[in-house]
Amino acid sequence: MKKKSQKLTIFLFLLPALLLFVGLLISPIIMSIYYSLFEWNGMNSEMNFIGLGNYSEMFSSDLIRFGNALKNSLILAALSVFLQLPFSLALALALGKKIKGERFFLSVYFMPVLISTVVIGQLWLKIYNPDYGIINSALRGLGLLGEKDSILWLGDKDLALGAVFVPTLWQYVGYHMLLLYAGVKSVSPELREAAKLDGATEGQVNRYVVIPSIKPIIKVSVIFAVTGSLKSYDLIYVLTNGGPLQATEVPSTIMIKQLFLSNRYGLGSAMAVMLIALCFFFAILIGFIFKERDIYGKK
Repeated sequence: MKKKSQKLTIFLFLLPALLLFVGLLISPIIMSIYYSLFEWNGMNSEMNFIGLGNYSEMFSSDLIRFGNALKNSLILAALSVFLQLPFSLALALALGKKIKGERFFLSVYFMPVLISTVVIGQLWLKIYNPDYGIINSALRGLGLLGEKDSILWLGDKDLALGAVFVPTLWQYVGYHMLLLYAGVKSVSPELREAAKLDGATEGQVNRYVVIPSIKPIIKVSVIFAVTGSLKSYDLIYVLTNGGPLQATEVPSTIMIKQLFLSNRYGLGSAMAVMLIALCFFFAILIGFIFKERDIYGKK
């Protein structure tokens, strides 16, 4: 009887959080799956059931080009994992050695995370400006561009995607650095000292002691980087709105256009479901890749 009472108490304490979780996360996903099976403009009550028609159109339509947008997101995800995270890890390892001004550098690197994405977008629009932007001005000053020449960083379809990634790297490198820094600081100093007594250099200590110890944190950062790239919207909207010629289009920008500009609520819901499925898929895949093995090599 006492055990039943304890279980009931635990359930009652968890119930508010459970209701909030279901209401804010599970219910919208279920509703999106439901609406994705219909042709609906989101306003009137007339809904035409078309099954998987929205999913088929999403990948087959030459006007929507969802596949191209998905490819752009995967490129951004790869750049985040192989450029942004190593840079963040290097900063975390450097700051984790108790250098002078450690707290100051932590604050400076984390500051872009606190700034509104819209403000960051407006800032980088001015940096990339072909006439008075600091990048083109510096290139002219170095003689790499003529006095009247300029590079359209956000207007050239071959440069735009890379130009969009740079502000993303600048904004979130401090976020990942802070996560990794917390992991680095949690590594036991005794492990470092033991490795150094055995003759290990600082690089070898980081490679064989510190990095293996913070693998769970690295896994979380990789998941955040990949899923964040798949869900990216606001910075791209401010900088290019998916242009030029859909060179920086990502699934979220297409989804918003279909939902609110074209009034195709069913198609937009299908895109939302696809994004949710992809985020879950990559989270599970990354978790599998980082799965720890025991000393016998078994998972």
